[in-house]
Amino acid sequence: AQAILDMRLKALQGLDREKLEAEYKELEERIAYFQQLLGSEEMLRGVLKDELSAIRDKYGDDRVTEIQDVEDEIDIEDLIEEEECVFTLTAGGYIKRTPASTYRTQRRGGKGITAMATKEEDYVDTVFTASTHDYILFFTNKGRVHRKKGYQIPEAGRTAKGTNLVNVLPIEQDEKVTAMIHLREFPEDRYLVMVTRAGTVKRIQLSSIFTARKAGIRAITLEEGDELITVRETDGEQAILIVTHDGMAICFKETDVRCMGRDACGVRGISLREGDFVVGAARAKYDHQVLIITENGYGKRTEMDEYIRADGPQKRGGYGLKGYNVTEKTGCVVGVKVVSDNDDVLVINDAGVIIRMAVSGISTYGRTAQGVKIMNLEEGVKVISFARTDHEEEEEDTGTTEGEE
Repeated sequence: AQAILDMRLKALQGLDREKLEAEYKELEERIAYFQQLLGSEEMLRGVLKDELSAIRDKYGDDRVTEIQDVEDEIDIEDLIEEEECVFTLTAGGYIKRTPASTYRTQRRGGKGITAMATKEEDYVDTVFTASTHDYILFFTNKGRVHRKKGYQIPEAGRTAKGTNLVNVLPIEQDEKVTAMIHLREFPEDRYLVMVTRAGTVKRIQLSSIFTARKAGIRAITLEEGDELITVRETDGEQAILIVTHDGMAICFKETDVRCMGRDACGVRGISLREGDFVVGAARAKYDHQVLIITENGYGKRTEMDEYIRADGPQKRGGYGLKGYNVTEKTGCVVGVKVVSDNDDVLVINDAGVIIRMAVSGISTYGRTAQGVKIMNLEEGVKVISFARTDHEEEEEDTGTTEGEE
């Protein structure tokens, strides 16, 4: 400080000027550098990389917190309301779920309400009821099985077309779902009985298909030209009822079919006459009735005792007994269900119209009877599927059906 005070005024002015000139030169260099930096993306990325690396080297350390499953943590499924739904699948591969309460109960012989808006060349093929928390097993015509939760099937309105199945399941272009069952769990003492169009039967343990593989797994090996059409869950002590397109039926103990591995082909369940094929199968319950419905809207209930004779069920592999008197008026059989008076039935035709009725309103006849008219059909329209569901109290008919809207 004393040296500066002793300096002459001229010297002080020169010192300050040199300092200002040096600062000005430095600023010009910085401006040029920043302009060059902003003008070069490659140079800018390099600077960012260097600065981030410096921050990493200075502040980086190992993660302190640990990510792990917490006991009793909330599952997404816990947030989804459980409700009974109707799952509908079209022949064109469109699927949807709709609350079962959407379909009010009507009296026998009504026209029904529209269940789904379909393309002109499409029609509803399968319908069943299940909970949103149930597992839905999708069995394809090629013998593969896929697994989904009920709530994973997109919900849609009563008349909506639904979602294409290829957006829900990883199936091939020429593959289609031909059987679906719903269940809550996969216990060791439960079984699946599979029936093919050609009359082959196979039984496997339910636990053997408990897998979440996205591509699905093989459940049965099929012969060329055959396809899987029906799957039923059993406890290992059931009798199996098989019904054909021409109205033949056979009932045998499931223990006649040994338990097999997933890749097995199965054994002969029913012998078929030329042109005939299997349309459905069910578990035979002694205190229930057999409900059969035909293409032209006829149907009947028959006591199970007529299929399970006094000397017990038949042996598998035979031609069976006449289960329905098929005529030109009734049309051929479309399916079979084992029902009780406490059930309702949902019947669907290929125009996309569904009718819900109490099973108790369908008359009981013998095996060889033609049955009664249960659904009025427009000309050229055929019944293609039906499903059993829980009973719902019947509402009064106002005289105008929703299907006529």
